[in-house]
Amino acid sequence: MRSFIFGLLLTGAAAWAPSSFVPSLRTSPSSSAGLARAPRVHRAAGVQLDMKVAVFGATGLTGAEATWQALQRGESVVALARDPSKMKKPEGSCGTVEPLSDPNLKVLEGSVTVQADVDKVFAEGDITGVIVALGGKTADVGETMLTDGTTNIINAMKANNVKRVAVVTSIGAGDSENQAPFFFKVLMWTAMKKIFTDKNNQEGLFFSGPGKDLEFTIVRPGGLNVEPPTGVINVIEGEAGSIPRADVADFCLGAVLDGDFPYIGKAPCISSLGGTSWTKDRSAAARGAMAE
Repeated sequence: MRSFIFGLLLTGAAAWAPSSFVPSLRTSPSSSAGLARAPRVHRAAGVQLDMKVAVFGATGLTGAEATWQALQRGESVVALARDPSKMKKPEGSCGTVEPLSDPNLKVLEGSVTVQADVDKVFAEGDITGVIVALGGKTADVGETMLTDGTTNIINAMKANNVKRVAVVTSIGAGDSENQAPFFFKVLMWTAMKKIFTDKNNQEGLFFSGPGKDLEFTIVRPGGLNVEPPTGVINVIEGEAGSIPRADVADFCLGAVLDGDFPYIGKAPCISSLGGTSWTKDRSAAARGAMAE
């Protein structure tokens, strides 16, 4: 019975996949589907140009994109990884997966669930922004890794007077449940119930917990894939569509680097495709081995 139900869900997922890209999303700021294109933001005059970004989850698919793109912008990056040897170039932006090394990148070994390991990242000094792109199967990382790890990050940020943070959660988290397609909601209520409990608690750390005084942006992406970046990032009010991880990383970097970023203190749902379109890349490459 379980395999039959999940077969129906996967069939529903395929039915939601768009047959082609919607060109109007590149040029139109809004549509009748209730989506609004995120304004392209730039650093305000006088904002520090030489920045150092801390990335948690840097060996995961979205975290690797954030790390790579920050380096391409000329920023320094400090990353925490359980296994630093898994630090790879992102397939979406680079078209290949091979070891990533850079003079401006320092990868520290440790776990986000250990406060002392998180503190090591900030001990590198001059951290100006933080990207939290944690993930992984609950069976592998535990039922409260997101909440516990993010609590440690908030503690370290406050101890070191670091304000800016972007936290990647998911469409369907918090008050965005109705922005997810029905088949995805069913997964949230069943197979993914534990991870969404953790994601909701993670978000709560900022809206009503110790991180409420930080300059946070909760980033809720639609259906993630590992395609090349599109440069199209829409903030969705209705049902969200799909988005490359590379575009999610771009949005996160804006949240921590741009002085006038418009979504501070908010939880925007983002996608490259909007309205009633939805794709979820279920390949092994897209799922990856998300790391702390």
